[in-house]
Amino acid sequence: QVQLVESGGGLVQAGGSLRLSCAASGHTFSSYVMGWFRQAPGKEREFVAAINWSGAVTLYGDSVKGRFTISRDNAKNAVSLQMNSLKPEDTAVYYCAVGPNTLQWQNWGQGTQVTVSS
Repeated sequence: QVQLVESGGGLVQAGGSLRLSCAASGHTFSSYVMGWFRQAPGKEREFVAAINWSGAVTLYGDSVKGRFTISRDNAKNAVSLQMNSLKPEDTAVYYCAVGPNTLQWQNWGQGTQVTVSS
């Protein structure tokens, strides 16, 4: 059974940093794309970042470019999201996802809350 478990969310002041982690189990995702999405109350789910199997290719949503960094550790079957210069508009539930490519996200985590206070 595939399971993705996020951790690292919490409350932080604007300008601060948080690091989210996602541990995958039940399958080896070393050849898969791994990514992060977020959803704020009353808004649609938004793409945040993705990383290819080797870590050589990364993609970011426009709203987080230059502030967030995605990375992965295939030995640990894990992906992380370093979030710097956080803004109140970054407040959302953040979800980890994996799939064969960026158009097919097959598995999702349960989400972790990030709240940025002004």
